[in-house]
Amino acid sequence: MEFYDLMAKAAQDVGLELSKQQYEKFIIYKNLLQEWNEKVNLTAITEDEEIIKKHFIDSIKAFKRDEFKSANTLIDVGTGAGFPGIPIAIMKDDIKVTLLDSLNKRVNFLDAVVKELKLKNVITIHSRAEDGARQDNLRENFDIATSRAVANMSVLSEFCLPYVKVGGNFIALKGPSVDEEIEESKTAISLLGGKLVDICEVNIEDTELRHNLVIIKKINKSSNKYPRKAGIVTKKPLK
Repeated sequence: MEFYDLMAKAAQDVGLELSKQQYEKFIIYKNLLQEWNEKVNLTAITEDEEIIKKHFIDSIKAFKRDEFKSANTLIDVGTGAGFPGIPIAIMKDDIKVTLLDSLNKRVNFLDAVVKELKLKNVITIHSRAEDGARQDNLRENFDIATSRAVANMSVLSEFCLPYVKVGGNFIALKGPSVDEEIEESKTAISLLGGKLVDICEVNIEDTELRHNLVIIKKINKSSNKYPRKAGIVTKKPLK
């Protein structure tokens, strides 16, 4: 039960309670991740404790921002193995979570997790971020777009801001040093209708890890020029 205590403490830190049922879902999720990871490359983090801290708790810490607590709809762009989208959906079952990823094998894994955990508030979409943002049912349709992807903020902004409705937020889960990245992405954020409102530091229980939530408010509609075609966004980031 040491992991339960650790996760419960992390949830409490952001104003949430972790029920035993929610914890059981996280453990099933962890087991599925380890099992599938042997045949599909989902994560380099495979030890129980590391998964709990670096995936689950890191994702739960998103709730340090009230935007996640009040949102009705969320899209996790480039969700990979489901972070932070699935932990958010487990902790808040009244938020409609859309998991979007470009790799079919990962989407198959996500479908298996959603089915096994009986997550009624989650749907998956197999699509590149650039293509999904062109679909009428997805474009500017979400209270929050989030991503824990490794792309820089200029690229991530072009991937994510077109999904956010005006008045909503793009919230990126980033590592410890984001200042330079954010400085370089100011033009991109502005072009896409966003405005940087805050950088919120979070700590991960029982570790020295310090991460950041970068909060970008959507203040104007995104021009139909964006996102640009697949491949161009990463090769030629907006400057």
